[in-house]
Amino acid sequence: MFTLNSKGSLISIDQPVVMGIINATPDSFYGVSRAATTESALTKAGTMIQEGAFILDIGGQSTRPNSEIVEVKEEINRVIPVIEAVKNKFPSTLISVDTYYPEVAAAAVAAGADMVNDISGGRYFKEMLSTVAELKVPYICMHSSGTLETMHQKIAYPDITNALLEYFIERIEACKRAGILDIIIDPGFGFGKIPDDNFALIKNLNALQILQKPLLLGVSRKSTIYQTLGITPEESLNGTTVLHTMGLMNKAHILRVHDVKEAMQAIILYGKVYGNKDLNNW
Repeated sequence: MFTLNSKGSLISIDQPVVMGIINATPDSFYGVSRAATTESALTKAGTMIQEGAFILDIGGQSTRPNSEIVEVKEEINRVIPVIEAVKNKFPSTLISVDTYYPEVAAAAVAAGADMVNDISGGRYFKEMLSTVAELKVPYICMHSSGTLETMHQKIAYPDITNALLEYFIERIEACKRAGILDIIIDPGFGFGKIPDDNFALIKNLNALQILQKPLLLGVSRKSTIYQTLGITPEESLNGTTVLHTMGLMNKAHILRVHDVKEAMQAIILYGKVYGNKDLNNW
């Protein structure tokens, strides 16, 4: 069981939960995840909450390969109205903001976001970690390599598990020095990793338990799945569910997904097999 503190309110994670993806973008790789208007975002949020989402992850910038970098002002214009609208209509639902900009993180938390999800692990902008510490919210720290411009260049790691452990030990210490109290780790499935390393990441996910942090897994409809199977992102739900199941078996705590209903079904069935009580009522 993990307990996180967001602006003085406690968040308990004592069984696997789902984070639903809402992209306030025109160019995210999976078109169905895009919410072109605040109204469509509210509709998507309502459906995800009804299907069992514990957290909604709202982002205003695509991080797919070859995507255009969006500047701070435009990202704020995209995400803040959505965060405000979702928080107003569904006040008890947790919201994370998906950003690597400290200015966006601050504006999003002021608008109602409960945590910050940063693909850079605080490496792109040095003010990010101190900003999150001042905001007093949990921080999702993802593994990635390179810079903002080179993060998708593929690296074949000699040992992906050791690389992840070394990275997170250093990043967790940096977060603590900045004053961040609650950290969630994300191994960064797909970000600059070759398919073999992505599959090894899933296989050895349990090794990250040594860090004693909640573990977020973001594999939903990613290219390692659809390129391996010779299909499209739209056809990748079954492959996603397979990897979700493997992730749950290797102690993933949060599944970041496009398809909340199917992820919840995986969690329920996992609980039935392994004896976790009341997962069917989560």
